[in-house]
Amino acid sequence: MIKPYISVVIPVYNEEASLETLYHRLTTVMDSISKPYEIILTNDGSKDRSSQILAELHQRRPEQIRVIEFNGNFGQHMAIMAGFANVRGEIIITMDADLQNPPEEIPRFVEMMEKGHDVVGSYRMDRKDSAWRLLVSRLHNKFRTWIAPNLTMKDEGSMLRAYRRNIVDLMVNCDEASTFIPALAHTYAANPGELGIKHEAREAGKSNYNFYKLIRYNFDLVTGFSLAPLQWFTLIGMLVSLLSGLLVVYMLLRRVIVGPEADGLFTLFAFMYFLVGIGLMGLGIIGEYIGRIYQEIRKRPRYIIKNILQKKD
Repeated sequence: MIKPYISVVIPVYNEEASLETLYHRLTTVMDSISKPYEIILTNDGSKDRSSQILAELHQRRPEQIRVIEFNGNFGQHMAIMAGFANVRGEIIITMDADLQNPPEEIPRFVEMMEKGHDVVGSYRMDRKDSAWRLLVSRLHNKFRTWIAPNLTMKDEGSMLRAYRRNIVDLMVNCDEASTFIPALAHTYAANPGELGIKHEAREAGKSNYNFYKLIRYNFDLVTGFSLAPLQWFTLIGMLVSLLSGLLVVYMLLRRVIVGPEADGLFTLFAFMYFLVGIGLMGLGIIGEYIGRIYQEIRKRPRYIIKNILQKKD
């Protein structure tokens, strides 16, 4: 068996309607590059016919298409990490199965990698998403720039990316219980690059990211790559403590000078609720970090592979 030069890793979750089109467009592009390649499709516990369709695709091209079957749903990034752990190529491309990122862009990434880059990211031009998704993405990118200015990426939400094999091996060996792949790769990269790519409407079906998953997505980025929230909360706590101390001194002096009074009681309640709200927010932030520590020390497997469909060497 010829060792592949390019590995394409694709997570799949309930994408039965787009897999056939993905197969034809992707194999056409990869054949045109005229270099050995493999396609690794990770089925992340799909509940539709994705598993059967993936098995059929493997039968069509057993030497080039490999299928990893999870025994449950472990998330997009874990599906990619499972593909990373099994790649054989020197250049690794990641993309989604919904065809919003056109496979026809892949030759541009290979060209960039062959110019010496070790990570090539992408940013989506003229996006075909709903208005609320565009708003959330824009706010997310600004927030990420604010809390982690060292992660100089225009659009880390775009999954069409290219990595050198050594970067992929580093990510696999870090063995984190949960991680954010584009940001992790960027921290390891010595010569990163970026490409603007086309963005298309979904081939079929609907997005698997709901509002809650997008919020969790942000928490994974924040708690995995920045201590800024804890540092901000420490500063806020110091400021609120100082102001609270000044308020206590003021109230004591007022009691001595003016005497006991009931006026201002609701103002004090407002202050109390504000301080309680700050405290609860701080507990939530600390809880996110403690939760990540809890996940790490349990040492549970990040994902469980039920089966791998591949041609034996």
